[in-house]
Amino acid sequence: MSTAQHGPIRSFFGFIWSAVNFTNHLVFNIIMLFVLLIIIALVFAGMSSKSFAPLKDKTALVLDLEGQLVEQRTADTISTAIAEAQGEGREIQLRDLITVIEAAKTDPKISHLVLNTDGFEASGMASIREIAKALQDFKTSKKPVYAFANSYEQKQYLLAAQADKVYMDPEGSFMPEGLGRYRLFYREALQDKLGLDVHLFRVGEFKSAAEPYILDAASAESKEADLYWMNDIWQRYLTQVGKARNIDPAQITLAINDMPARLQAVDGNLAQWALDEKWVDGLKTAYEMEQFLVKLGVAEDAENNTFQQIDFMEYLGHVNSRHIAPANKDTVAIVVAQGEITDGEQSPGTVGGESTSALIRAAREDDNVKALVLRVDSPGGGVFPSEQIRREVELTKAAGKPVVVSMANVAASGGYWISMNADRIYADESTVTGSIGIFGLMIRAPRALEKIGVRSDGVTTTPWGGAFDISRPMDEPTKQVIQSVINHGYSQFIGKVSKARKQTYEQIDSNARGRVWSGAQAKEKGLVDAMGGISDAVADAAARAKLGKGAFDVEYIETPMSPFEQFLENLSRNSATQGLVRNVSPALGFINQTALGRQVSGDLLWLNRQGGKPYNAVAHWFCAF
Repeated sequence: MSTAQHGPIRSFFGFIWSAVNFTNHLVFNIIMLFVLLIIIALVFAGMSSKSFAPLKDKTALVLDLEGQLVEQRTADTISTAIAEAQGEGREIQLRDLITVIEAAKTDPKISHLVLNTDGFEASGMASIREIAKALQDFKTSKKPVYAFANSYEQKQYLLAAQADKVYMDPEGSFMPEGLGRYRLFYREALQDKLGLDVHLFRVGEFKSAAEPYILDAASAESKEADLYWMNDIWQRYLTQVGKARNIDPAQITLAINDMPARLQAVDGNLAQWALDEKWVDGLKTAYEMEQFLVKLGVAEDAENNTFQQIDFMEYLGHVNSRHIAPANKDTVAIVVAQGEITDGEQSPGTVGGESTSALIRAAREDDNVKALVLRVDSPGGGVFPSEQIRREVELTKAAGKPVVVSMANVAASGGYWISMNADRIYADESTVTGSIGIFGLMIRAPRALEKIGVRSDGVTTTPWGGAFDISRPMDEPTKQVIQSVINHGYSQFIGKVSKARKQTYEQIDSNARGRVWSGAQAKEKGLVDAMGGISDAVADAAARAKLGKGAFDVEYIETPMSPFEQFLENLSRNSATQGLVRNVSPALGFINQTALGRQVSGDLLWLNRQGGKPYNAVAHWFCAF
């Protein structure tokens, strides 16, 4: 037995690490203790109050949309329950929002709908357009719809514009900016400053996902492709807003282009500018809005000095409590594929090759499930997990169960890979899709190591023994091998799409090469079959399974919640619980990362995602607009 005495530098860093490790455990334990106390408080609050207070006549449904719109929740149940009870930092499922709007349309207790979009966030236009469609359908009930916000961001405004009247705080603002896509470029930092060698292998001049690691600015092809689909989506936005507000889209464009002069004319008052351009119908404070709604016929809540109302989450609880799942009824199953596609088992919000395949397999093996809808909202990811999911789609079709894909905001690259074999593909006109192509990215660090006096040397029994060692320079034969693999992967991608879409290899290749399309453009290219939302996809799947209208149930196939998790979710929708948590939970607040920090950390994370493999083929589109 021998002992080694550490030097002062190692001892110092060992001490620092021990201190950090101790602090990490201490903070974690304090947080867990606090969460436990909140759970106990939630339980007592739920035991001491009724589940849901009965609705009164002339109640306004307030769609308070603060939170992130998602297809599927990404947080754990406890975090979700606390966030929902707070009304802050929460995730709003699109399906829940549509369900609430549809239920309120025929609910005799609901007399008005009030839309509050403050704090509402959405990753794309397609899902917002589905909500807008539901609001337009709600208006056929002749129940008034009013929108109010302190300020409007342009995605929020697309929803607000659907209201009968749009109001904003006198100190608020609305500044439509159009669509833009800007990324940070790291070539100089990585290669010139740090001495790293970055090697990109791809097929398709439009496959621009990894360009930031090898260029200092976006390529001409990338700009051309981005501007093409962006203009299509932006013009659709202007048309939809113009139709809802009875304004010529050309007038909206003119107002945006002439912003400096028009703002100067109203002394820089953005709220007055919005009123002058007829984007809003009036300027009111929150208190004035409350009194205004009482005058319009909403019952007064004298106790709270406001109008009689029920918020989104509590009304969702009411709606869900009325629904009794039928036993042994024919079902159209929905599996959500939201987020980046990665290997193995993944939690909701990220598509896992194993976990998402298991959900599709569960639907296929359920005798009650007669058809499947795959709801895709993904920019892509790994080639192999994408192929795993595609195979499950094929097997489901082979088992005699129709599969219909509903594309949400994004179904690009790997997102298209998992979609292509469906019996029918639906997309919104503003869905972002295509990006059919793959790439591989490899980093080499011999120059970086030399900067600090470190070099790599050794021997190998074959030319490939050290070919994928990050400390070694990459030679031409290794580059040829990797490019051959990428070429093969692209050929496979095109071949599979060609077979699935019943087009020639050349036809698909001409519309692929990594190029991105809007949903409407993709339909023109034959990459999708029809325009429509998830309800259209469900109806199509049911018809293919020969299920009569109204003679089937719709069920989301997800990892089931435990009874305790279900209890927490139901509890979070109780108004008494919400009040309790709002008072208690600020101690759990955390500092959010800046948008710049999120982009840098997210981009650089790609440099460390090899999964134990020397290189990966990736079908991904980095999307932010």
